[in-house]
Amino acid sequence: MTVDTVEKLLLQELKDVYSAEKQITRALPKMAKAASNDQLKMAFETHLEETQGQIERLDRVFEILGKTASGKTCKGMQGLIEEGTETMQETEGEVRDAAMICAAQKVEHYEIATYGSLRTWAQQLGQKEIADLLQQTLQEEGETDHKLTQLATKINKQAQRAA
Repeated sequence: MTVDTVEKLLLQELKDVYSAEKQITRALPKMAKAASNDQLKMAFETHLEETQGQIERLDRVFEILGKTASGKTCKGMQGLIEEGTETMQETEGEVRDAAMICAAQKVEHYEIATYGSLRTWAQQLGQKEIADLLQQTLQEEGETDHKLTQLATKINKQAQRAA
């Protein structure tokens, strides 16, 4: 399909982020299991629940558009998750926790950029309900990034002392 309209671009990128969210739901339990810090473990578990809700919102967006919810492999997320997995294998303890926060924030920033664009396109196309759904997810992603930053302040100090 040639992407020659904003409508087609929106649909293409929705499929991409749908795939990204599905990949994240498979990665987060592994990250929670690998975390040594209880707060970080809980943050990953909480974000898994949020991500499942975000997928439900995307299902609704596809429904509004009259399209079947489906993903197109998100290579960007695939790369971020592969990189994060390597980092988890190469580190341990508090240093692993610090590295996982960095990997998780890379994911969050990718999602923030994506959802911001999607929301803007939906607004431009007069798709208010879709824009509102995407804004909800965008807000959650920003809040998760903020929580990770707060955790990093504490965990990075612990990792430094452990070295």
